Amino acid sequence: MRVDDDRYGSDVLSGDWRSKGVNKVRQVPLERDMVLEDPASGWAGAVVGLEAGNVSLEDWKGRTRAFPFDGQFLLEGELVTLGRPQAPVGRSAAAAPPARRPGAGPTVRHASDGGRLRTASGSFAVESQRARIALPSRIMVEGKHDAELVEKVWGADLRVEGVVVEELSGVDNLAEVLDEFRPSRERRVGVLVDHLVPGSKESRFADAVMRGKWGAHVLVVGHPFVDVWQSVKPARVGLTAWPTIPRSIEWKKGICQALGWPNAEQADIARAWQRILGQVRTFADLEPALLGRVEELIDFVTEPTA
Repeated sequence: MRVDDDRYGSDVLSGDWRSKGVNKVRQVPLERDMVLEDPASGWAGAVVGLEAGNVSLEDWKGRTRAFPFDGQFLLEGELVTLGRPQAPVGRSAAAAPPARRPGAGPTVRHASDGGRLRTASGSFAVESQRARIALPSRIMVEGKHDAELVEKVWGADLRVEGVVVEELSGVDNLAEVLDEFRPSRERRVGVLVDHLVPGSKESRFADAVMRGKWGAHVLVVGHPFVDVWQSVKPARVGLTAWPTIPRSIEWKKGICQALGWPNAEQADIARAWQRILGQVRTFADLEPALLGRVEELIDFVTEPTA
């Protein structure tokens, strides 16, 4: 046998043998307002501070919780570790979120942290409590996709509170639906509207309703997105931003075209939405412009009448 014939190959203990077959966790610099999730507890929120080796995360309801800086977090679904920030991460008083109304909203949303499971909305799960009999008040949304998204994120909370979500099949039907429903102090209606921006058709409908005969018992709020699809963070579908679609093209069809998805039939659009909805796990996957509005509606329809 030749003396230079190494039948066992190179030294198996040389090189970085410990890392072979192990997925390395990417490190990202800590930034203020980046949204992180603690994998162990499910707590998700925006970075608002770094102090004494702990990073503070504030959820969309204004609650803050601290986690060890040297731990692991989920960032847009990817497991990461944190690197030192390149700029201060403390939030100034001017940037602090507005305080919630005292006593507003379901009490389950303000329970102390006892390590319990959380719902997709960030609330504590109430496992032993059955759904309440439906309240006379309602939340109304424009269409099926809006209703499915609200159900996925807030469904558990709404069942505990007895809140029913109904579809309007378009904001154009709102006045007629309200005339039939006949809102009152005991039968309030909260309405979620797409594309509620100044000068839009939706804003004109909303203004007319709020000034009308049912206005005292109706709250119309909305998000600025053309469609509720856009309220899902684009990173959840592999985008840096949702594409801009020309007005000459139906928006959802244009989105499918831009993503390279089938779009010839309505069934294709439905499958596209289910594909997007399937990427939503918790409230952290949605834009704040939608989160706050849904919470506002829940507060409105569950506020005690006495």
